[in-house]
Amino acid sequence: MNREAYPTDLSDAEWEILKPLIPPAKLGGRRRSVDMREILNAIFYRMRTGCAWDMLPHDFPRPKTVYDYFNTWSKDGTWEQMNATLVREVRVEEGRDPEPSAAIIDSQSVKTTEKGGFAAMMLLKRSRGASDTS
Repeated sequence: MNREAYPTDLSDAEWEILKPLIPPAKLGGRRRSVDMREILNAIFYRMRTGCAWDMLPHDFPRPKTVYDYFNTWSKDGTWEQMNATLVREVRVEEGRDPEPSAAIIDSQSVKTTEKGGFAAMMLLKRSRGASDTS
């Protein structure tokens, strides 16, 4: 990395944790020519600032390249897998079981499900609309 650091850049310690979680390059394809740490730095910059992909600063890899990695990882579950791995590691560090043993369901979710959710709301709207004819 030959640039001034952004506040969203990964520290060396954070990079060492995330590096093994990045999927390997595809077999039989071209070798990766981009620094994966810079790809993550660009994604984190974009997520924090909310800028458009093509508005990423010029010292990051090409915006299309960054977007392609982000999109691929979103679709193939890499982000979810990274998050789940990090959550398990934090739980173990705190002396807890790696997998949670309880779930929380709020009462609103239960009530909505009992009524049939979206379908029940649509029936209610339709019946009100039908009775408003004056």
